[in-house]
Amino acid sequence: MKQKEFDIPFSGLKQGKHGFSYNIDNTFFDSFGYDEFNAVDVTVKVILNKTPTIMELDFDAAGTVNVDCDITSEPYDQPITSCSRLIVKFGDSYNDEDDEILILPHGEHQLNIAQFVYEMLVLAVPLKRVHPGIADGTLKSEVLDRLEELQPKEKKDNKEGNDPRWDELKKLLTDK
Repeated sequence: MKQKEFDIPFSGLKQGKHGFSYNIDNTFFDSFGYDEFNAVDVTVKVILNKTPTIMELDFDAAGTVNVDCDITSEPYDQPITSCSRLIVKFGDSYNDEDDEILILPHGEHQLNIAQFVYEMLVLAVPLKRVHPGIADGTLKSEVLDRLEELQPKEKKDNKEGNDPRWDELKKLLTDK
């Protein structure tokens, strides 16, 4: 599942900082078999700082993903931003067990960053997806109307009302 456009041929780069920019859409996530997003419009900027012994990659992403609300199933655009850093070192064999350090075998001449971009963007989306119209009351939905109907009708006049079970427990604190 390697996307060639995410290959960074670092062997031909001079030491110092180099910038790369990627526009991410649905086809990127389709290649990973990920279908949680209805639409994607994210820009990822990568700054690669090459030194004689290591490379530092700073990822910065911003944009929107269209997702379905967990409460109403209504689609909405969720703004996302994310930044992360990856350190690339060279060693005897490939090792990506650490989230922040990647070890490439000596002799490698390019790095594919697609997996790192994918993980960063998926993790940038909140776990609970709630349509912004729910909080400000602008979203009109059958689901919200039905939830309103199903809410308990009775309201306690005295919210500070004592529960006799708690009163017995409170006596234990004062019986010292």
